[in-house]
Amino acid sequence: MLDYILDILKYDQSSPLIFTRFFFWGFFAVVLIGYSFLSNKRISRSLYLLVFSLFFYYKSSGFFFFLIIFSTLVDYIIGWWLYGTKNEVYRRLLLAASIFINLFVLAYFKYSFFFTSAINDMFGTNLTAYNYLAEFSNLLTGTSFDTAKIFLPVGISFFTFQTMSYTLDIYRKELEPVKNIIDFGFYVSFFPQLVAGPIVRAKDFIPQIYQKFSLSRYEFGLALFMILKGLIKKIMIGDYIAVNFVDRVFANPTMYTGFESLMAMIGYSLQVYVDFSGYTDIAIGVALLMGFRLNENFNSPYKAKNTGEFWSRWHISLSTWLKDYLYIPLGGNRNATAGTYINFALILGVVMMLASSLWVSLGIVAGVILVLIIMRISPAAKKGVVRNINIMITMLFGGLWHGSSWNFLIWGGLNGLGVVTYKYWRKISPWEKYNNVIATVWKITLTFGFITFTRVFFRAPDYETATTMLHRIRTVFSPELIPQIISGYYKVWLMMLFGFITHWLSYNFKDTWRDKFINLPHWSQALISALIIFIIYQSICSDMVAFIYFQF
Repeated sequence: MLDYILDILKYDQSSPLIFTRFFFWGFFAVVLIGYSFLSNKRISRSLYLLVFSLFFYYKSSGFFFFLIIFSTLVDYIIGWWLYGTKNEVYRRLLLAASIFINLFVLAYFKYSFFFTSAINDMFGTNLTAYNYLAEFSNLLTGTSFDTAKIFLPVGISFFTFQTMSYTLDIYRKELEPVKNIIDFGFYVSFFPQLVAGPIVRAKDFIPQIYQKFSLSRYEFGLALFMILKGLIKKIMIGDYIAVNFVDRVFANPTMYTGFESLMAMIGYSLQVYVDFSGYTDIAIGVALLMGFRLNENFNSPYKAKNTGEFWSRWHISLSTWLKDYLYIPLGGNRNATAGTYINFALILGVVMMLASSLWVSLGIVAGVILVLIIMRISPAAKKGVVRNINIMITMLFGGLWHGSSWNFLIWGGLNGLGVVTYKYWRKISPWEKYNNVIATVWKITLTFGFITFTRVFFRAPDYETATTMLHRIRTVFSPELIPQIISGYYKVWLMMLFGFITHWLSYNFKDTWRDKFINLPHWSQALISALIIFIIYQSICSDMVAFIYFQF
């Protein structure tokens, strides 16, 4: 018995604690049982959920859960200093310290190998990245982490952005600091959204900590509905098409025809949506059962009629975070600030490191000088550049947030170009003034096609794989094999069709059926839930697949 308990408490890197594992629902049941006695005792409630949230993160990242404790302490202390300091110079220094510390920790774990490799390629050095925290963990706890590898803690990008938003909002005087470290630690580590979002703003969540627990009958039904919907999206649709088709094509594109490569790209667009939005749905439902309301993170993104609208519907918490804390401070669509040029220089520096070529670097410098000369000569050209450069910076940083590679940079850059291009296209497009069915379908199809094209760089393990797939679509499409391919993968196509149809159904239709479920008697909800869960887990065709955004 003791060995069994120790196994439960032990961190297992090969078996992280994720929503789709039965162990999580056992964990959540234990949390709810204890929570039912503490839901209206504010401090005890926060402490209770803080302890279980840290355990949840420990089961996901092991020893590195100390990172979230470190980030919590740093921003809690700096937040109070900011609030109590009137001197503007000191306030800016404190804010800069918070941003530097948070981004340094994020960069160490996420970009150390990238910077080390880039410097070695550019200057012929032999620098090596070394994981000092792994060595410390091995000495302190007896773990066996490889010090030559830097393990990326799950969800580090998400909780880093959360703690940064806290100090930024205090600096802007939009938020007062929390009353104690327990409440703040609970906000940072709240387990439903901890490892894959949504990114929760302090000003949206912290006021809920001080409110009494409340959960209406409608909200209980909604929470249950969201959890079931998320499991259907993730396991039935996302994992099925990934394991049975998408992953195979991206792993060995030369073994498949261009038609299969095209369908894998379309399939991945569906997979990444149902995977990520499915996680968010479950997180919203689980949080709501405990009386906490998380913001919407997806709003039917594949109904978008242009790239700009797509990014207002996709990963809303990240898009709005980048807009409020990067795009607008840089000047938005009005002008360029000193920060615009500094950030653009940083991105160009990253591009030169990725290229690892002196000639490419010289070409970039020459191009920048040429643009500056043109801006100096032509005020109209300058206005056009500064109007759109902030969009490109925001989208490129969004790409780099996901990872340090050419693929993510290209993906972010293409989406930035899509947003900028649409700003001009809508002025001359003959379709823009039409909103009938044909025009709407055309706009949605064009936007979805563009987003799917950019996703090949997001999904492919490297640039060569991405270009290979695109090349095979152009040169090895093999239309004569399409009937055979359709027959061979008919179950995958049916699942993809089901996913897209349910996504494109009208809001009224989906809301009607959601409300029908919510208004059912509890015994009916229990029977339907049991049936759906049975069907969901019958569809599992391999070991549990981790959520895609765990890697970010």
